[in-house]
Amino acid sequence: MEFFENLWSILKTIQLRDVIDILAIALLIFGIFRLIRETRAVQLLKGILLLLLIYFLASTFNLVMLSSLLRVFFEASVVIIAIIFQPEIRKALEQMGRNNTWRRYFSAFTKPKKGDEWLNAVKKSIVDAADTSVLFSRSRTGALIVFERESMLSDIAATGTVVNAETSVALFGNIFFNKAPLHDGASIIRDGKLHAAGCILPLTDNPNVDINLGTRHRAALGISEQSDAVVLVVSEETGVVSLAVGGALERDLNREKLIKRLNELLLSEYSEEDKSRLFKRGRNKQ
Repeated sequence: MEFFENLWSILKTIQLRDVIDILAIALLIFGIFRLIRETRAVQLLKGILLLLLIYFLASTFNLVMLSSLLRVFFEASVVIIAIIFQPEIRKALEQMGRNNTWRRYFSAFTKPKKGDEWLNAVKKSIVDAADTSVLFSRSRTGALIVFERESMLSDIAATGTVVNAETSVALFGNIFFNKAPLHDGASIIRDGKLHAAGCILPLTDNPNVDINLGTRHRAALGISEQSDAVVLVVSEETGVVSLAVGGALERDLNREKLIKRLNELLLSEYSEEDKSRLFKRGRNKQ
């Protein structure tokens, strides 16, 4: 009875803000475990928990030197954790920044409104990329085309050569020709234009990726994990056309499916009426 009386006295002191505080911490812990699940960070976390157990045993058995050393380690744990879990922390912050709710709220203040010229350029780049993928699929020419969305890829573009040209099948053909200087890398499409070519992409660190996938597909998955980019891949070995989105690979796409999917991913903020209206207005201007 005394235990329940003490428990009831504690429960009576809990206020709404305490409940919100507990739920926030619970969601934070859940988010951390979900983020590091199936990553190398899980092994690091197990190592830290093992050190905590050793510290507890050292303190219990009065092992002064060992407990003092581990105490110093844990006092600097904030900096150590930030260094060790830097990729996971960066990924979490990027995912928060890419949240659709926040993005819609801030886009009105941070980004200029996109109009006819932008829409027509993006639609043209989609068709050009799809037509190129068909030709490359037949000729077994490897290609890696990155469509930039909200996440800016200027640091990736800096690893290649800035082009800033309108897209075309001929341009893609020249870039990815196996004797061309820029063929061994990725091309970045920004606002419907070929922004840079010959760019180096980060490889995926997902251990569950199909072992049959080559470096090109692993690079596509890598940049799609670290940003919201949409990546078109043409396999040099099989000619299969794929899209990498959000760390997942959509394979065996023909021209029609590819155009439809790219329109969904790149022009989702426009309704079909807006797309039709802006496209017709752009054609009338021409």
